[in-house]
Formats: sequence, C-alpha cells, structure tokens
Amino acid sequence: MRHRKKGKKLHRKRDERLALKRILAVNLIKRKRIYTTKAKAKELQRFIERLITLAKKGDLAHYRLIISRLGNKEAAKELYQKIAPKYKERKGGYTRIIKTSKATKKDGSFLSLIEFV
Repeated sequence: MRHRKKGKKLHRKRDERLALKRILAVNLIKRKRIYTTKAKAKELQRFIERLITLAKKGDLAHYRLIISRLGNKEAAKELYQKIAPKYKERKGGYTRIIKTSKATKKDGSFLSLIEFV
C-alpha cells in the first residue's frame, strides 16, 4: 500500500530521484525554462514551487533550507534574490507546464516545456 507516499518514482531509486529533481530545479532557475518529459515536469513543479514559497518568506533560516534542498549556492541565491521577490503578492502557481509536439529520439515520448509564469 502506498499510504502517504506522494509523487512518482520515475523508475529511479530514492537518491537518484532527489538528484534528478535537484538538477532539473537548478537548470530551471538558471535558464528560466527547460524541456523535459511530462512526468518529470510535474514532479519538478511540485519541488520548485515549494522552494519559491520558502524563498518568499525572506529570512536566513529559509535561505539555508533552500541551499540544503538545492545543493547549489548560486542557484539558491538567484532564487532567493531575483525570482522570489517577483512572486511576493502571488499565492501560488509560479510555474506552468506546456505540452509540445517535440519528441525524444530515444523512445519517442513527447516533451513538455516548464517555465516560470
């Protein structure tokens, strides 16, 4: 039974999933938009929106928490100082997922574009 187990496994072990989310989140923060599969985009959306909510609070404890969750100080600094202040008045929905007609060469799965609103 999967009680209290949220999120997809993405055919990876726990540590690999966390590393994947961190890599995708850092790339999204740096580039402002990335292409990925639909399942990965949905998981990334959950992960990054929680980080933005923490960054909006604006104190040192939350900044350190963001650094520990991202594992990248430069990305955490950009999220904290540039991205989060834009969404100070917004209550949620900081990212959007757009389906595209692009497909991967490997298995032909369609890609989605995830970007900041």
